[in-house]
Order: sequence, then C-alpha cells, then structure tokens
Amino acid sequence: MKIAINVPLVGKEEIAEVTSILKNGALTSSANQGGKYVQKFEKSASSFVKSKYAIAVNSGTAALQAALYALDIKRGDEVIVPSFTFVATANAVISTGAKPVFADILKENYTLDPADVKKKITKKTRAIIPVHLYGHVADIEEFSEISNKNNIPIIEDAAQSLGSTYKGKHTGTFFEMGCYSMYPAKVMTAGEGGFIVTNNKMLRDKLLMIRNHGMVNGYDTKIFGLNLRLPEINAAIANIQIKKLPKFLKIRKSNATLLSKLLSELKIQLPLSRKNENVNWYLYTIGTNKQTQLLKKLNQKGIGAASYYPTPVHKTPFYKLKSKLPVTDWAASHVVSLPIHPKVTEKNIEYIAKTVSEIL
Repeated sequence: MKIAINVPLVGKEEIAEVTSILKNGALTSSANQGGKYVQKFEKSASSFVKSKYAIAVNSGTAALQAALYALDIKRGDEVIVPSFTFVATANAVISTGAKPVFADILKENYTLDPADVKKKITKKTRAIIPVHLYGHVADIEEFSEISNKNNIPIIEDAAQSLGSTYKGKHTGTFFEMGCYSMYPAKVMTAGEGGFIVTNNKMLRDKLLMIRNHGMVNGYDTKIFGLNLRLPEINAAIANIQIKKLPKFLKIRKSNATLLSKLLSELKIQLPLSRKNENVNWYLYTIGTNKQTQLLKKLNQKGIGAASYYPTPVHKTPFYKLKSKLPVTDWAASHVVSLPIHPKVTEKNIEYIAKTVSEIL
C-alpha cells in the first residue's frame, strides 16, 4: 500500500480539453485580456471566491510577484513575511529589490503572528504578506487593524488556502489582493498556474499589464512587466478543475474529520478550525516531538507523510539570517503532514491512524 501526500486528480475531461486546444493550435494569447480559456477561467475563479476580478498568471509565485509590482514595491522597501512557509513568499519580495522581514508564527495554526508583525514594522514597511498556511486562515481582524492603523497594504498569500473561508468570506478577498497557486499538489491544478483576485479595478488593469510586459495593445509598454501569462492549455485544465473543486474540498473535509477522531487520544497537536473558520484541508498537519521517527516509519510503511517545512526560509543557504523566531523553529522540528487528499479512502485513513498510533 502506497499513499502519496498529495496527487493531482486529472480525468478524461481535462485530457479532452487539452487535446482540443492542441488540435486548434491557439496555445496561448498575448492579448491584454488573455485568450478565450484564460478569460473563461478568470470569470469562474472570481465567481468561486466572490471577488470582482481575477487575473490568471503562470504560477503562484508569479501571482505574488505581480501583486508586489502592482503596489510599486521596490529597492529600499521592506515587506513583512513569515519564515515558516514555502520560499516563494520571500523570493517574490527579493525579485522586486525589496527586503523580506521575517516575523514569527502562531503555534496553534502556523500562520503569521500579528503581535510579532507589529514589532517588525518600520518606516520602510510597504506591505505585509500573511500566508494562510496549510489552508488555515491567518488572523483577519488583527491584520485589518494593523493595516488600517499603519496604512500598510496587505497581500494575502492564499496559495494553499483556495476554498478556505472565514465568516463565510474566502481567503484572498479580505485585503488589496489575494494570490493563489494551481501547482499539481494543490487542492486543484492547472498543471502550473496561479491567479490574483482583487476588488480594485485600477489594480486589476495594472495586473493585466504586468503579466504581459506592461503592454495594453502590443509593443506599447506602459509600466514594468514580465511574461507571467497563463497558457490556454493550463487555463483549460483549470476550467475543468474548478468545477470539481467543491467535491474535492468535501472529501478532504470528511477525511480530516475522520482522521482527527481516530487520533484524538494521542498526545499530539491536532490541526483545529477556529470559530467561524472553514479550512480547505490542503494539508493535515500534526505537531509531535517525535517528528523524525514518525516520518521515517510512516514512509517505510508506504504512507507519504512529509514535513512542511523542515528548514525555515531564514535558515536556508540563500538567506542565512539569525532572526529570533522561536515558534517557527519549534514548528520546523515538530510538524508532520498526513495524506487526506480525495484519492485517500476511508480505509486508507484508518490505516494511517492505526500506524501513527502504533508508532507514537
């Protein structure tokens, strides 16, 4: 028995759409509004998360970059980010010439700690990027207060939280912009891809230019931009996947609920939903002081458990910073994510729970 940590669920419908595009030959479009499939996906995405606009790009990293460019973040600026996340969050800041300033996380759900963020704000702070890690929602009320009090825009890194809501509102829609990923391991995929949502038309128009070399009508570059376009093939896959997304999320929630029930007697930190929070269960992550032992034995038994993230961004060879982030350091040495994606059956969940219990 082998149970992967996350796998893309691609079926006949996606294959048929891709085949149709390949036969047609219109693989991408450099038009300001994007190609037919891109425009269709943007309408579906904005409808799903209930934002006014969605702008498709070729990765979650590109979404973060474009959002930062849209806010004119540049050299000399500072952007506060967590270190306990995938490196893309910080790398996107570096790509603008700005400096990522690392803040600590909350132990209960691994999202950015508002109290530590307040300590890291300086006259150079131009943006804050909370990450809704594992699908858990960052503290919306606290960040609203911080943003309003200091007049600092917030970009939500919702790469892992598509489908997560707080008080019925989707992550990515609370502040200026929200950035999503459609990497194969996410809750839905485009092969590679991402998108940004906003309710601000000026930002939307700017983002359309940024993803296409700053152009509007071709060869009329008006602002700085890059080729961040989503190809039609990827948009076609995303169009099918977003229709399946509600079903995917329902199965993830069912699996997470069962797993929590079966692990409830163990002395570990179980993932919890806060009041008014609906988690998409992108990753089901527990905290244990036997991380190394548990990962090794689970993998030996065919269970694709993994640690996200064993090395915080500030400790990677590229960054090499001596930031004091005690909860981040604790999380890095304690977290273990267990498979609960839609291909995981109830029998698989029982096997995972039984194996974890035996090891611990």
